[in-house]
Amino acid sequence: MNRSEETIDVLILGAGPAGTATAIQCAQAGLDVTIVEREQFPRDRPGETLHPGIEPLLQQLGVAEQTLTPDLLRHPGIWVQWARSQFVRFGQDDAEVWRGFQIWRADFDAALLNHAKKLGVKVRQPCGAKALLLRANRVVGVKTSLGALYATFVVDATGSHHWLARQLKLPITYYSPRLIARYGYATGVSQSSPAIAADNQGWTWTAQVRPQLYQWTRLSFNQPIDKHWIPPEAQLQLIKTNAADVTWRIVEQPAGKGYFLVGDAASVLDPAASHGVLKAIMSGMMAGHMITQILNHTQPENIVTQAYNHWLQTWFHHDIKKLKQLYATLPTPPQWL
Repeated sequence: MNRSEETIDVLILGAGPAGTATAIQCAQAGLDVTIVEREQFPRDRPGETLHPGIEPLLQQLGVAEQTLTPDLLRHPGIWVQWARSQFVRFGQDDAEVWRGFQIWRADFDAALLNHAKKLGVKVRQPCGAKALLLRANRVVGVKTSLGALYATFVVDATGSHHWLARQLKLPITYYSPRLIARYGYATGVSQSSPAIAADNQGWTWTAQVRPQLYQWTRLSFNQPIDKHWIPPEAQLQLIKTNAADVTWRIVEQPAGKGYFLVGDAASVLDPAASHGVLKAIMSGMMAGHMITQILNHTQPENIVTQAYNHWLQTWFHHDIKKLKQLYATLPTPPQWL
């Protein structure tokens, strides 16, 4: 078997929204795609509040009906208790009031992955990435727990550990001190619309994800959060908690010879940026579009990767500017702003 027969077009590491969006975009263009995912599904991920603007993207991917099911909790806006308390609506058009979606991540991720499979994407799961395969300073594949896989492009969608970036020793620039967000699930009764509330130490987010089931996120700027912490103003009973490193950071070269980084593998901001899943899906779709351009010889690789790097950097720094403006209005703004 010669080398060209052994090489797939796109190898994607990670089957979350960033990875599956990349896979679907590439498969829709007729590319040969394989996803490698180290965890079995279903898996726990925080519930997500999605802006209604995500609907056209999911329609473009062909997964709107599978992901935005009629049983989802929906809401016209978010309560924001910052410098003052106000209800911020998503907006409306001539046809309707826009309403966000409260998804259940296990179902959402599974629907995206199942659609990718229907388009012919091969999935190896559970299968972990062990090492990058390089040739003449170009990424040409990955050594996995199930053997070596060669690809024209490798896409890292494994999340905030920046696996591929660390393998290549790519520079990662940090724009905040270490920030650890704690999140969890609780049962009980609280307000129905999602809410973010600021205090002297940071902020707390709460959102109902299922009947009498709430997900909360807490970010404190000045002191660690106890693992048994729960929003004090709500009548909730803690089920479980976890923590995530949400230090502001970006890989300085999220695309290069034979690789693209998408979602949190490329950049991380804290959840107050409020569009984690949107960023994952948009970056995955953009990477898939650009890989297709290269493989169809529409644009040279160096021009395309430069454009992707510029696009991600511009988006990241725009979000940092907005976050700094937001945090400057806190009762006690972080000293590092």
